[in-house]
Amino acid sequence: MKQWLFIASAAVATIYAGICLAMFAFQRSLLYFPQPRAVTAADSTLVLHVPGSDLTVTVRPHSGPKALIYFGGNAEDVSTSLESFSKAFPDHALFLMHYRGYGGSTGHLSEQANHSDAIALFSHVYALHPDVAVIGRSLGSGVAIRVAAETPASRLILVTPYDSIEAIAAAEYPFVPVRWLLLDRYESWKYAPGIKCPTRIIAAENDEVIPRASTEKLLARFHSGIASMTVIEGVGHNDIAAQGEYIRTIRAALQ
Repeated sequence: MKQWLFIASAAVATIYAGICLAMFAFQRSLLYFPQPRAVTAADSTLVLHVPGSDLTVTVRPHSGPKALIYFGGNAEDVSTSLESFSKAFPDHALFLMHYRGYGGSTGHLSEQANHSDAIALFSHVYALHPDVAVIGRSLGSGVAIRVAAETPASRLILVTPYDSIEAIAAAEYPFVPVRWLLLDRYESWKYAPGIKCPTRIIAAENDEVIPRASTEKLLARFHSGIASMTVIEGVGHNDIAAQGEYIRTIRAALQ
């Protein structure tokens, strides 16, 4: 009996170790879902050469001091926002970054790569436009908040943001030691206290991906008077941008 118990325990341990190993090996395929680029016109495309990548950025050039940089979600083709953003923000130059592997950008994808690419893009834009607002949606909120903490961004807008991907993943996979295995943690809570520019958080009332508690934990990390939150009613995580209030809220935050 003891022998069978030992064999069964060893089998369970082996299976569990195999599951953990597989999740470690394929974790980035669970986090990132690269998308092709719908808008491919040459006059709407910037290729930024950065270490390890030719970074594709969908753009709407515009002279003047104001610019907007947008970092999208993990399964988003950011170029699809070009038309609506161009209409909504006619006085801003637009820069919508495609992560590595997305929309023609080359190179290997990781949190650190996203950060270094985002900083390079901000530096490029800031040299042309002294008033740069940064927007991050979902996964991109973790990119945007870190950029805003390290640059002279004029405004920060976070759409359906989280306090950390690590916490989200730990709740999603409670049977796996996520904190030991995770490579890309996107710990936005670490950077919120360093934000000095006016910040608007936009949450979806029926967000089925990012728990409200996660967003509220992030909000609580900002210093008093820096950040405020708007909740758009009747929408979920993926359809928030389809509501007119979404653009109106961003426009108000940029004023």
